[in-house]
Amino acid sequence: MTPATRLSAALDLLGDVARDARPADAVVSAWLRTRRGMDDSDRGAILETLNGVLRHHSRLGWWLDRQGCSDTPRSRLLAWLALVERRSPDQIRRLFSGARDAPPALTDDDAPLLTALQGSTILHPDMPEEVRLECPDWAAGPLRHRFKEQFAAEMAALLTPPPLDLRVNTIRSTRDAMLRRLQDLGLPAEAAALAPHGIRIRERLSLARLAPLKTGEVEIQDEGSQLVALLVDARPGERVVDFCAGAGGKTLAIAAQMNNKGHIAACDVSEGRLKRCAERLRKAGLHNVQTQLLTSETDRWVKRRKRSFDRVLIDAPCSGTGTWRRNPDARWRAHRQEGLEELVALQSRILTSAARLVKPGGRLVYATCSMLSEENEAQVVAFLAAHPDFRVVPIRDVAPQLAGQTVDGFLSLTPARHDTDGFFAAVMQREAESVPPPESV
Repeated sequence: MTPATRLSAALDLLGDVARDARPADAVVSAWLRTRRGMDDSDRGAILETLNGVLRHHSRLGWWLDRQGCSDTPRSRLLAWLALVERRSPDQIRRLFSGARDAPPALTDDDAPLLTALQGSTILHPDMPEEVRLECPDWAAGPLRHRFKEQFAAEMAALLTPPPLDLRVNTIRSTRDAMLRRLQDLGLPAEAAALAPHGIRIRERLSLARLAPLKTGEVEIQDEGSQLVALLVDARPGERVVDFCAGAGGKTLAIAAQMNNKGHIAACDVSEGRLKRCAERLRKAGLHNVQTQLLTSETDRWVKRRKRSFDRVLIDAPCSGTGTWRRNPDARWRAHRQEGLEELVALQSRILTSAARLVKPGGRLVYATCSMLSEENEAQVVAFLAAHPDFRVVPIRDVAPQLAGQTVDGFLSLTPARHDTDGFFAAVMQREAESVPPPESV
């Protein structure tokens, strides 16, 4: 592809993302499936342009509004080329030539915008801090309250592209063996800093180069997500529930942790996600998992199995603020204040219902990929107040190596401090039922 052809494809993809209610990664996956013959370098360049525009959403919108320009995928791409790639109007005009496979030629409406933006950069002294840091209004207050003087640093970290994190499937391989194999392939692979089975690759690459991904020897999983699964601390032979399993990233990690022994119930309200989970389990050679479709968090399945599981993980649906560097469009698709309040209420219902599954002496792990206190610490405090038979187990008692990554006994990860997605996790234990003393003879 020529540079102009790549821009034309990126413009088409930007339009699809703008029109589709699904997350951008789902739209991109569908788009790529219709273009399986595309060269890796072309694919990478197109997606880099797409993600660049998405990462600058608020700042580009501010500039377009300042110039009185209509906000469309085309105008955003033009502004990105001018302000981020620092291309001149003449350079952009040559790319937007209207020739075959190139973007449509510049119009009389485009020219004034490019002239006005010439010589400017994406940042401007008049730009509000929330715009400069790409922080939506609904999240600015809660995040400022959480991070205080570190707010700007944490938001800036969310604007950086994430590394590629892998988790080694210990049923199929070891981390040392996989590191040697990846390094033999010329990939700059290194052991993850905190996750015992994690590998990090800091280079952008086509996943087609990762043969172990196709054989189930590794899975793509952020290091923070791996640590949440680690906190479940499931042992071979135990009974475990992954209550909001989704496509099964943490389920797979827990199943391997249990060495394929015992029983895991992977629950979700989405049949499609559970089918994807089952496919990944088969590829990974894991067979101690049963998928369970739920109608809601209060499905009768829960009532019939109350107090019968050693471990219950709740990876609760949340605002996803911790994943913004990985999913830059998510901050603008999700949630006004009303939406956040609905999520917090749903999380509370899920936590209350799933806790019924924990047997006396068993553990409950509540986790989110959010960095908002309302979805994290506040949820745990409210739950404990209503359920005095549960107590917090400090993270240092479950995973001593993570003692330095905690706040008030909870796991608390952020991109700025840990170079992971933002994650929260609390481990709680249901008190064992007391055994009455034997009757005196």
